[in-house]
Amino acid sequence: MLSKKMDATTTKQIRSILDKLNIKHHRILIDLEKETIELNEEEDYSVDDLLESAGVLTQERVRELRDEINKMREEWN
Repeated sequence: MLSKKMDATTTKQIRSILDKLNIKHHRILIDLEKETIELNEEEDYSVDDLLESAGVLTQERVRELRDEINKMREEWN
């Protein structure tokens, strides 16, 4: 994914539009083809970090859960 810098005027206009839609997130992804807006959480933790931080899962179980999550993500797309 490529990031593009926006000027202050464009940023202000986009924020105004998002405010009208009651979207207050700082990080979003706009898909013009699908006509959707994906809201990203402030804290972006990877799946591996979350699963391993629990400390109660074996490495094998972490791999199984990661594979299952990846499969679900593919189905959503």
